[in-house]
Amino acid sequence: MKSTRRKFLTQLGAIGATTGLAGVPQVAEASKKPKQIPSKFKVSILQTTDVHCQIHAHDELFWENGEAVFRKTGGYSHLKTFLDQERENTEHSFLIDTGDMFQGSELSVKTTGEAMIPILNSLGYDLYLPGNWEVVYYKKTMQHLLGSLTAPKICANMYHDLGDGTKGELIFPPYYIWSINGVKIGFLGYTDHLVPKRQSPNYSKGIVYTKPEENLAHYVDVLRNQEKCAFVGIIAHLGLSQQIHLGNIPACEGVDYILGGDTHERVRTPIQSTYAKVVEPGAFGSFVGKLELEFDNGKLVGDSYDLLEVDAEKFPASPEMIDLIKSKEGPYLDNIQEIVGYSSIPLYRYFVIENTIDTLVLDAISWQIPEVDIILSNGFRFCPPRSTPDHTGNIPITNGFIYDMLPVNSAIRTGEVTGEQVVNWLEKELNNVFAKEASKRFGGWVVKFKGMQVKFYAFGEEGNRIEEIKIGGEPINLKKKYTISACEREGDPDEILCRFEGVEKTNNTQYTLHEAIRNYLAANSPVSPTPPKSAIALDAPETLLTQVSGVPYQFT
Repeated sequence: MKSTRRKFLTQLGAIGATTGLAGVPQVAEASKKPKQIPSKFKVSILQTTDVHCQIHAHDELFWENGEAVFRKTGGYSHLKTFLDQERENTEHSFLIDTGDMFQGSELSVKTTGEAMIPILNSLGYDLYLPGNWEVVYYKKTMQHLLGSLTAPKICANMYHDLGDGTKGELIFPPYYIWSINGVKIGFLGYTDHLVPKRQSPNYSKGIVYTKPEENLAHYVDVLRNQEKCAFVGIIAHLGLSQQIHLGNIPACEGVDYILGGDTHERVRTPIQSTYAKVVEPGAFGSFVGKLELEFDNGKLVGDSYDLLEVDAEKFPASPEMIDLIKSKEGPYLDNIQEIVGYSSIPLYRYFVIENTIDTLVLDAISWQIPEVDIILSNGFRFCPPRSTPDHTGNIPITNGFIYDMLPVNSAIRTGEVTGEQVVNWLEKELNNVFAKEASKRFGGWVVKFKGMQVKFYAFGEEGNRIEEIKIGGEPINLKKKYTISACEREGDPDEILCRFEGVEKTNNTQYTLHEAIRNYLAANSPVSPTPPKSAIALDAPETLLTQVSGVPYQFT
């Protein structure tokens, strides 16, 4: 009887350790305890983030000696080879992904994220954090997709909405503990609390987000003083500025590292905030962050960090992963690879102020709807570069690349605003990017526009950054009404365009963003979308690569 009961309890414990039930943090033993526990040992924490479903090796932009240099990096088949080698050379390793794993490509859209599940599972992740784009297919699908991943998920600031905006239970457990040689390593998760504002509002219906500082001190205390963790790390999807801010507030005391994501920044040397070191390992699977921790007699005695490049030539594609990707991509491959146009210059979206990809998008909308005064496009960084020409000598643009640029194929909407509204809106948008206080900056770069020329001070005073605005070559008239065009965000009221409130006479055109781009390319290829310097920062270079300031960091 005792033997049967012991067997039952053992089975029950095994079930509890693998289900990852929401609200029930899990403790995992990395391996069977050796007969003699070593007093000194090292562990490696490997991190990817913001891969955005980029399953193939791609052109990647590096900023070297003041110039853009392109190399082939990433791709899940190359990443698998990289990770297998790292694990083989590391006694104890732990692999995490900190978000934006189900949005960003045509394959992900066509399969509503389903194609990514077996690919991610085959890489052997140990822990996940949902990113700001995990809600793109709505709450129920997010729960299904993340629940289908075999590794646990954590997030301490996403709650079920009880129906009136009141938060219920946490959707995911708030933390996870990895136990190795009797030493506990604690992970606490936080995602972007601004999702309902940054994404289309409908995406996150049914979810209540809170700021990390609302419960951060509590969970740090749990991990440090109750669970006796020797190392406490925050895995975050907040953006580098917000993560630096988090590391500077007293609630973060007791945290060793913040392993972040969202803004695709490449932190090569940890940024030391008041209470924690902050890192972020780029995007698109081009890099893996490697944090090595050294323990002695149960205490953390050393740490080192490297940002490792997943060079597609150095790490050959895994045959196993190639076959898996083919099986998922096959039904959609012809459409993904169909060439719809060409560019004569490299396409990228890394600079904070203007980029060739955004110029292409604006040119296409302006060509499709020529009667509008101002064309607007959100400022963001997703979409890997494309710089390799084919046999024509030009760079092919495929249907798949259009989805990389704009995974959400929104309707193009028009409306009418006054010059005064334009000024107020633009001041607000600039502050979102360049606010002096890191806590006031959120993900995304300078909003992109055509038909308007703006000179501004990036690091000027809030509300007074703009030096000059011209529309159609003429100084802006605060009383005049101008027509504008931007994408429709699902769930926004009719009077909002591109976070621009109070827009009058709004109307959805017959065109979507993808249609406008395909039509424009069909009529004008090869295009040369050179940034027109519509936005000029008077105190920053046009090649500005990060919104982060005040700390020793450069994007390279």
